[in-house]
Order: sequence, then structure tokens, then C-alpha cells
Amino acid sequence: MILHFYFARKYLTIFSMILAGFTVFIWLVDLLEHIRRYDASDLGFLRLSYLAALHLPEVLYQVLTLVVLLSTVTMFITLARTSELVVTRATGRSALRSLISPAATAFVLGCLVVALANPLVSVSSKAYEREINRQAGNERVLSVSKEGLWLRQGVDDRQTAIRATRTNLDGTVLYDTVFYGFDRDGTPVYRINAAEAALTAKGWALKNAKIWDLDNDEIPEATAETAESYLLPSDLTPEQIRDSFGTPSSISIWALPAFIRQLEAAGFSARNHIVWFQAELARPLSFVAMVFIGAVFTLRHTRMGRTGLMVLLAVLSGFLVYFIANLTQLMGQNGQLPAALAVWSPSIAAICLAIAALLHFEDG
Repeated sequence: MILHFYFARKYLTIFSMILAGFTVFIWLVDLLEHIRRYDASDLGFLRLSYLAALHLPEVLYQVLTLVVLLSTVTMFITLARTSELVVTRATGRSALRSLISPAATAFVLGCLVVALANPLVSVSSKAYEREINRQAGNERVLSVSKEGLWLRQGVDDRQTAIRATRTNLDGTVLYDTVFYGFDRDGTPVYRINAAEAALTAKGWALKNAKIWDLDNDEIPEATAETAESYLLPSDLTPEQIRDSFGTPSSISIWALPAFIRQLEAAGFSARNHIVWFQAELARPLSFVAMVFIGAVFTLRHTRMGRTGLMVLLAVLSGFLVYFIANLTQLMGQNGQLPAALAVWSPSIAAICLAIAALLHFEDG
């Protein structure tokens, strides 16, 4: 048990050091990218540093799997050079028993990352997207709630709020729709109820519409008009509606199931968010897979030579598993594979292959 705690403490120490190095490096690279993208004389260095800091958690979150792999490789290379692995094996401890502590530590780290770091990353991602959209002059035009979905558009100095109970998969056809029009001062000027509204190149094509003119002194109901078809100008595009969802990473894992239910109730496809949710649940297992992959190539004595080659093979194998995982996740998002199979199978396959290799080369 003492040896398990020793390996766990050593692994956590190395993980913290490598994570700190990645944090500084990624922030500096991101800062240079923001300086290149924006005019430093307009925003200022402090503002650009703030944007880079907001973007840092999201980028760092994406490379945590690589950090776990590098931590495993560094730990076992260090243990091999100090002959601690030799002493451990001399006591009769097998290779797989030596991996229990690092693998369990990586699994606990994965659970903590998903439960605690994920909400923090979602908050910073939302703030970063909001700041970037503000700099680009784009604002979010869509939101989803329990009452349905809301859209916002601005045409000819008038703002229009749109509410619909449901929609098609890409948000271009709305059902049971209400349009609220406001002038520049925020005064209501019209209201339109429509059974269906389809977004076209010219605007919203409404069916079975009822129009109330609120911009006069008369009673709106007395002057209300009905029309089987009505065209309401719009500056929205399908791309704007789709991009208004943002990335699934901007939603906390604790709020993601409710958001998925709201998307499906509104008529949108929630496949991307479902795959992301499954990927977050599988993150601890992917950390364990990286521990086993790193151990396959580095759980050996340095006197056997070719240490650099073994480290290179470990890193390349980790990148291969990471690439396959991203590929299957993309296939899951496209509907070519079930979400659970696309997300969980690469990590499980990598662990099984690594255990088989360890049993053959170390304990066989």
C-alpha cells in the first residue's frame, strides 16, 4: 500500500509540473495569436492578455489527454533510471500491479476534471465567445428554454423577437410562432402570430398569419388583419442560427442533459451534444488508456537501450489512439455510428491491447 501511495504521489507531482509547463506555453502562444489577429493599439496588451486567459482553459482542456500520456512516460522513465522499477519487480510485483496506482490516479483525475474543471471551462468558453462576438460585431441570435426557442433579428432600425414552440432540425422552419416588433426606443410596434414561418432568402414566409399594428392610437384588435401568407423581412441566415448554439464545450456537463432535452423538444438535432456528453463521461477511461499505452513502451529498464525510440513510439501510439477517437467521435456526430460505440470503443480497445502487450512482454 505504501508503494501504491508513493507511485500515486510521484505521478501527481509529474502531472502538475507538465500541466504547469503546458499552461504557460499555451497562454503565450494564444497571446501571440490574439496579437496577430487584433490590433494591439485598439484593444491594448492587457485586453489581449485577458482574451488569451479566457481561451486558455478550453485549449488546455483539449490537451489533458496528452498531458496524462507524457506524465506516464516521464514517470516510468524516471523510475527506470533510478532502478526503482528493478527493485519493485524484484519484490515479485508484476507489471500490471505496478500500474494499478498510476491508472487509479489517472481515473480519479479524469473524474475530477469532468466534475469540476468542465463547468469552469464552460464558463470561460461562454465568456470568450461573448467577447469575440462583441469584437466581430456579431451577437447571439438564438436561445432555447422550456417555453420553446427565441430568435432575435434587426431590420431597418427595428428589432424583432421571435418565439416558437418547435422547429425543424436546422431552425429554418418555425411552428406556432409569435413575432414581436420594437422600434429603436424599445416601443412595441407590431405583433404577428403565425402557424408556420419558413426562412427564405427574402425573409420569413408566414402561413395563416394574424397581424396586430401596435403603432397607432386605435385598439389593436379592432385593426388586426389576417393573411394566409405574409412575408416579413429578415437579415438572418441558417448559418447564423446554427452558429448561435456555440460549441457543446460551452455548456457545463451538469446542465448538458437538460439542454439536450430542450433541444430535442424544440425540434433541433442534439446529436453533437449527445456525443460530446458521452465523450466527457468517457474521459476518465481515456486517461487510463493513456497510462497503459505509455507503460507498454517505458515499463522497462534503461539498460535495455533505445529509450528515445520507446518514448517516441509511446507518444506516436497515444496520438494514434487520440486520432482514432476523434475520428469515431466525428462519425458519431454524423450519425454513422451510435454515440456510445463511437466514444467508448477507442479507449476500451486501447486498454485491452495495452494489457495484452504488457502480459506478453513483461509478464509472459
